[in-house]
Amino acid sequence: MPKNILIVEDDKILRELISRKLEKENYRISAAIDGEEGLKKVKEEKPDIVLLDLILPGIDGFEVLERIKQDLEINKIPVVILSNLGQKEEIEKGLKLGATDYLIKAHFTLSEIVEKIRTILK
Repeated sequence: MPKNILIVEDDKILRELISRKLEKENYRISAAIDGEEGLKKVKEEKPDIVLLDLILPGIDGFEVLERIKQDLEINKIPVVILSNLGQKEEIEKGLKLGATDYLIKAHFTLSEIVEKIRTILK
């Protein structure tokens, strides 16, 4: 049975690129364009993994991550931050809040992102 991945990303082009790449790898994809919708979908769908951008309309990715990790029903779901924010403080904050990994968009190809996801889901 294919693993389900939730992509929380407000950039339409990037969201579609990542979705298509992951679908080719036989993952089931759902997407959210902002923090509220992302949080709602995590609770409803309980995906196998969440790819989370930090700069989002409404509530930001840090807040989404914090709420996921505080909710006993969903706090075991791995969350990978995928962001352009790459300062040491932001990375530390994301990992401290419970992110499984922190990927800086500019530093990873789509194939490398897929590889990270595959490793985490094993």
